[in-house]
Amino acid sequence: MRDAYVYDAVRTPFGRYGGALAGVRPDDLAAFVVGEQVRRAPALDPAAIDDVILGNANGAGEENRDVARMAVLLAGLPLSVPGATVNRLCGSSLEAAVQAARAVETGDADVVVAGGVESMSRAPWVLPKPSRPFPAGDAALVSTTLGWRLVNPRMAPDWTVSLGEATERLREKRGVSRERQDAFALRSHVLAARAWEEGCYDDLVTPYPGTDLRHDEAIRPDTTLEKLAALAPSFRDDGTVTAGNASPLSDGASAALIGSERAAALTGLEPLARVAGRATVAGEPQYFGAAPVEAVHRALERSGIGWEDVGAVELNEAFAAQSLVCADAWGLDDHAAFLDSPIRDVQILNGWGGAVALGHPLGASGTRVLGTLARRLQASGARWGVAALCIGVGQGTAVVLENVTEKRAA
Repeated sequence: MRDAYVYDAVRTPFGRYGGALAGVRPDDLAAFVVGEQVRRAPALDPAAIDDVILGNANGAGEENRDVARMAVLLAGLPLSVPGATVNRLCGSSLEAAVQAARAVETGDADVVVAGGVESMSRAPWVLPKPSRPFPAGDAALVSTTLGWRLVNPRMAPDWTVSLGEATERLREKRGVSRERQDAFALRSHVLAARAWEEGCYDDLVTPYPGTDLRHDEAIRPDTTLEKLAALAPSFRDDGTVTAGNASPLSDGASAALIGSERAAALTGLEPLARVAGRATVAGEPQYFGAAPVEAVHRALERSGIGWEDVGAVELNEAFAAQSLVCADAWGLDDHAAFLDSPIRDVQILNGWGGAVALGHPLGASGTRVLGTLARRLQASGARWGVAALCIGVGQGTAVVLENVTEKRAA
């Protein structure tokens, strides 16, 4: 088995629902990041790309019919370049990266573009076909933006609660307070704003042509604990999950270049990180938010390292509550002082902010956290890092990266 490496990563700024990217088709977003990832590899002959694998959670609108292959065509890549689309909901693009790494490791590929896309603004309404011809009654349109739709009646009711209600149940079970959730949300915004100001995202984010969006649109650097505390609960009258301590509906696309050792010569790039291990787990659908806990434990074990070796963690912040549940279970203590001071000098967990501030376009978030992790390892000099996401319907996924830029420097 060969090693697989992350050579580069790029994404669009993430736009708010109905915001700056709402007018852009998801297949165009996907084509842009695929083309941009190829352009950033100075020696790469596009015909040498073995595959393009993209994640997408909805697939019900303009991105239907295999958006990865559509992106290849729209990006102007050679017709010989294939494309496959995968769906593991919020983990879709990390699944794409895992499949790309497996292809490299087995010798089936040397260069693969992996990534994902989602336009939650443009996700369509769908209308189910009637069970008999010429029905006399009305029919309701169903939104495909987020969560369950057209639910099979054989599903257990506890499994099909909304993502927000599921998070309320999880925070009740694990004792996560509203105050901690709001403090975590504030931290996400402050760290994201700082990371942008310090240029951390300059090499990771490329604006979509023809738009004015240069930074992630949902970041609120001026928010405060008082403002967050004033927001009403979104899912229960007596609940704690609000629009302020949950990730916003978003639009965007991301990509990563995954390759073998030979890909350095093919692309003209040096690898950033080695894919050292991965794991995907599943459990009770209503407690999906805690699934990354076990996924990371297994990925670390398969990588031959422990938590004492980890220098950076990128956890997709679907909700502040589920992020805190995971951080508590992992024994990460760099979030313990949030209530008193949201900023610390060393931030292992989401040191450049997270999805509560940056946004969460479902199919794009996996390679967003993977690319950010690779660049954080490079910037900090830490050797090992973990990228992880919770996934609706009870799944969690994680990838361990080893920083190889430090090895070359040594």
